[in-house]
Amino acid sequence: MEDLTPRQIVAELDKFIVGQADAKKAVAVALRNRWRRRMLDDELRDEVIPKNILMIGPTGVGKTEIARRLAALAAAPFIKVEATKFTEVGYVGRDVDSIVRDLAQTSYRMVEAEKMAEVQGRAEEQAIDRIVEILQPMPASRRRKADEQRANEKFMHALGSIFGSGGPPQTASPETKDPDDDAEEQQRRERCLRIRTKLREQIAAGLKDDDPITIETEQSQGPMMQVLTPQGMDEMGMDLQSALGNMMNKGKKSRKTTIGDARKLLAQDEARSLIDTDAVQREAIDRAEQSGIVFIDELDKIAGRGGHSGPDVSREGVQRDLLPIIEGSTVTTKYGPLRTDHVLFIGAGAFSVARPSDLIPELQGRMPIRVELESLTEADFVRILTEPRNSLTRQYTALLSTEGITLEFGDDAIAELARVADQVNRTSENIGARRLHTVMERLLEDISFEAPDLEERTLTLDAAYVRGKLNDIAKDEDLTKYIL
Repeated sequence: MEDLTPRQIVAELDKFIVGQADAKKAVAVALRNRWRRRMLDDELRDEVIPKNILMIGPTGVGKTEIARRLAALAAAPFIKVEATKFTEVGYVGRDVDSIVRDLAQTSYRMVEAEKMAEVQGRAEEQAIDRIVEILQPMPASRRRKADEQRANEKFMHALGSIFGSGGPPQTASPETKDPDDDAEEQQRRERCLRIRTKLREQIAAGLKDDDPITIETEQSQGPMMQVLTPQGMDEMGMDLQSALGNMMNKGKKSRKTTIGDARKLLAQDEARSLIDTDAVQREAIDRAEQSGIVFIDELDKIAGRGGHSGPDVSREGVQRDLLPIIEGSTVTTKYGPLRTDHVLFIGAGAFSVARPSDLIPELQGRMPIRVELESLTEADFVRILTEPRNSLTRQYTALLSTEGITLEFGDDAIAELARVADQVNRTSENIGARRLHTVMERLLEDISFEAPDLEERTLTLDAAYVRGKLNDIAKDEDLTKYIL
């Protein structure tokens, strides 16, 4: 992050999101301030708290995408939650503490994946060794066989003593060492080593990926259990499962698969055994505390509307439950206690009916930075269809290329697509950029269906083609607003 200035952060976001300069600027400054805080001395560092952000704007204008791309850019743990999914403490349902537990889970998976990637080379080598051992085990030496025989005799004698039919253990008479036997055993072992070496080279080169094999893997999952209490401690279910897992998951599970798949499965097992789980947990908690980003959507749905009661009675309760988490508190997770003092919270909502001022004052004060995202225009739709790396035109072109179809969009076709999407948004429900998914699916429905059988392999779309396919939905004005 020290290499990314706020201007560069905005430039990176521009590659995926069109417009919304104010929102991008706000999140870029918030992200840069995190690096600045880490550069301070320890005493002052704890005093600097993140300035949480409240995004206000209609659906489909990029609120969630900005937060998600920001987290990906910073390699930060990120979760998106909807405020309407939580209930006030005392009600049946999820409590807001589960937000922090989900953040810890996400952070743990990120750190674990990074640590496993660091040891992936060693893990793959050990996985190949396990496969070779299954396919061509080393022959046991004569001394080892004799030791195993004596151990079995002692065990059988112990059983006989318990049931009253045991006699003294028979000690194997000392064997006379035969040089010819030793030479034969040495030759057998050398021959096995040559076979194993050749087999290992073939497996490593992928020449036996399709051959069948039976492997044993750790049985990592036990019976699913969940405990819900009036206090909403849904984490207790996972803790109970993990506690009993030590007793229930001792066995191994046999699995028939191919050698290619077995390499992947065994490499994952070996990688997990090579990493330090305690160190992963400590780093996961630290990363969540210092770099975590929580995106809380639909905040306007829990805002009060003129003191309504009845079904709305728990809305203010959810807001009050959110306060200590956003302000800074410690939540117990299965990876350890997690402090939320420096977690960045980004709230969002359309606020078309409720207003930000309808939130309780304490929650408003915890989100001091407010940015308003603008509704998308026809010109924005043209840019959305052409500029981002993951634009819809690029996506559909790539999808149809798998069928051998070369799809080309003319400038007039893109302009017509933007015009139709803007018109439908204005005459019906405005769902922002998501409307482009609707019009693109409708436009390419026939081509996608007939692609495997088309004789013409290059298709160029123009404005006339777009109008012919989308004329019906452009004229289909929403009449529900006239129905009483």
